[in-house]
Amino acid sequence: MKIALRLLIALTVAALLFAAPWWTLVAAPAGSGGPWFWTGTALWVGLTLLLPVTMILGHGPAQSDAAVLVGDTLLGVAWILFTWSIAGAVVGGVLSLAGVADAATAVAVAVAALTAALVAWAMYEARRLPRVRTVEVPITGLGAALDGVRVVVVTDTHFAATDRERWSRRVVELVNAQHPDIACHAGDLADGPFERRKAQVDPLAGVQAPLGKFYITGNHEYFGDALAWIEHMRALGWQPLRNEHRVLTRGDDRLVLAGIDDPTGIALPGHGPDLPAALAGAPKAPVVLLAHQPKQIVEAVAGNVDLQISGHTHGGQIWPFHYLVRLDQPVVAGLSRHGHNTQLYTSRGTGFWGPPLRLFAPSEVSVLVLRAA
Repeated sequence: MKIALRLLIALTVAALLFAAPWWTLVAAPAGSGGPWFWTGTALWVGLTLLLPVTMILGHGPAQSDAAVLVGDTLLGVAWILFTWSIAGAVVGGVLSLAGVADAATAVAVAVAALTAALVAWAMYEARRLPRVRTVEVPITGLGAALDGVRVVVVTDTHFAATDRERWSRRVVELVNAQHPDIACHAGDLADGPFERRKAQVDPLAGVQAPLGKFYITGNHEYFGDALAWIEHMRALGWQPLRNEHRVLTRGDDRLVLAGIDDPTGIALPGHGPDLPAALAGAPKAPVVLLAHQPKQIVEAVAGNVDLQISGHTHGGQIWPFHYLVRLDQPVVAGLSRHGHNTQLYTSRGTGFWGPPLRLFAPSEVSVLVLRAA
């Protein structure tokens, strides 16, 4: 029954995604008959069935990497095609009302060409080395010895069916080139079976940061083997922060670096976010908190945290999906202020989830330079 329900939901989503492209590219220019209409309709029916089948085979119990590659790519292409087909249908309607001949055909050609160009660009953006985004963050009470400390943030790497071991090594080189004092991975390390993804994660052992390397869980760790990833990151020299903190010192000045679990962790006994526990016994000093989801800022404000570092949103990943992300999260990307004295930095993420595409939401390695305010 569960499989049938999932299949029904997936079929419904696929049908909705492909309905607008079918109308804009097939029905409107071809009319209600003819070779193009029937060929295009048959193709659209096939794609509507292929998407849910590959998604279930890839992300369900079978864990088929081949199905993941096909299904995730098709999902991303379908989203871009859906977006521009809706826009094309509106433009086509206006042109038809204005009496423009063959408006539907012209719109169909334009939508197809634009979608092809955007998909190619989005695939390039997803696979390229992330951009470095440097932001200075003033911290009240930060000691002079810690002024200028460089916190380099990697998050949402989502190592998955696409083998990105070489990309992982290049990211490590990029991180080290920023001369981090503190390195952080803010969660969503990998997707899929631990043994299949381990080789892509292993290069992270090469990150160098004199004040420490720290890791927290994201929601996707809890969709797989969270315990294995936590222990593996520990073995690679990263300190997992599970509702706990470390006191970092330089000279006579101190900084509290804390980390909490992702809220998804409550499904696993002994897991789930607990900020009071994370800050228990912490000295009076500025607090930087690693929390995977931006909406955890509510607890951070209540706990008088100075800076929360998050990921999770991917900056929307594929435009205009960021509008939907904004319904769930208070911030999609960048530095923002909350409450009286709490700041939040939300990274657009270093990798990508699912569809190997990034459209108008470039990936990043974040360099947060802490400044005494």
